[in-house]
Order: sequence, then C-alpha cells, then structure tokens
Amino acid sequence: MSETILIVDDEADLRKLLDFNLTAAGFRTVQAATGQEALSRVREETPDLIILDLMLPDMRGTEICRSVKRDPATRHVPVLMLSALGEEIDRVVGFELGAEDYVVKPFSVRELVLRVKAILKRISTSSPVEEADELSFGPIRIDRTRHRAWIGEDELKLTALEFKLLSTFVARRGAVQSRERLLEEVWGVDAGVTTTRTVDTHVKRLREKLGPTARFLETVRGVGYRFAESPTHD
Repeated sequence: MSETILIVDDEADLRKLLDFNLTAAGFRTVQAATGQEALSRVREETPDLIILDLMLPDMRGTEICRSVKRDPATRHVPVLMLSALGEEIDRVVGFELGAEDYVVKPFSVRELVLRVKAILKRISTSSPVEEADELSFGPIRIDRTRHRAWIGEDELKLTALEFKLLSTFVARRGAVQSRERLLEEVWGVDAGVTTTRTVDTHVKRLREKLGPTARFLETVRGVGYRFAESPTHD
C-alpha cells in the first residue's frame, strides 16, 4: 500500500504541483488549505508524512507541528516544514518542535520528493530496539509513548527535540554519536543543511536541564558525544 502524504498549504497551485509529483512518485496524497483542516485530516486518517507550510491563514504551522508531536497517537508522524524563512534560527525552531526536515521556499520539487523518500526510508529502517517505549538509566526514566521523562520523581521539561536527543543518547549509551549522525537521525537533515553548532547548542541546553545527571553525557573531543555505559559512572 502506498504511503499517504498530507500536503498542508494555502496555495492551491502549490498543492496541485506537489500532488502531481508525489502521486507520480507512487504516493497517495490528501490535502488541507488551513490549520484546522490539517488537524482534522490528521485525526481522520493518520498520514505517513506531513508536508507543512508554516504560514497558514488561520494558525501558524508551528502550532500544528506542536500539536502533532504532543499527541501520542501521532507523534511518530514525520513533519517536513515549508517556509519562506531561511535563517538558521528559523530552522532551529522547526527542529526544536520535532520537525524531521525544513525546506525553504522557493524549492526544487524534485529535491522535495527525494527528501520525502529519504525520511520515510530512514523511518522504515530504524532499529526496533532503539524504539522501545520505555527507557531507564539510573535515576533517568523515559516514556516514549507519553513523551515524558523524569529524574527520580521530578519530571523534566523538555522540548520535543531535547526529548528525542535524550532518548537517542540513553538508547545508545556507551556508543559515540557524531554530530553529523545526530543531525541525520535526530534532526533528520544532512549536515549541509545546518551547522553542527546546532547540535552543541541543544546538548548544552539538555545538560542544563539534566542537572547533576549531566555528568553521564560526555563530550568526545573532535567527534561528538557519548552517554555513559553504566549509571555507576564517576
């Protein structure tokens, strides 16, 4: 069965263009011109991927992304954002909300279709071990189904991206994660799309929220980061 792509954009011509090219590539498409229509579509039939314009007539695309990623029933659905805003801070905000990719208008439709294929392929080949619903490491507990994490009895207030980053580190504890790999697998982008400084910035914020347990998150100079293999880490 073909994957279903939800196209959310208020420009009818662009929706038609994307529909034509995605259908030609073997996908099934559904469309929405407003934020409310998009949320209804998501509830009616959970799509395999959402192409989401950030500037809609009734609400911001960031609010739609936040809603999708907060709902346990849809948080697994990848979001590819479309925007005329191409500054690094705009991309960072999109990735913080949990978006898998960010494409700046105007764009190559062919490239966008390739990005859609790459995201879906990456998701279909992800390790089932790393997708365990619950993770624990010493005082750290992670519930992926409810998108919540705790240190002891205290719940961590994490952004969608920080939650994904922490889950990745804990699931792969003991293994070095390069900045490039984190960009590809946590942010869902190639290193060329944004700078590796983005990773450092988010790791710094995550460490601040982890408090004393931040000692488990080690910097591997010149490579990336590694979460300690054992909670008895000194």
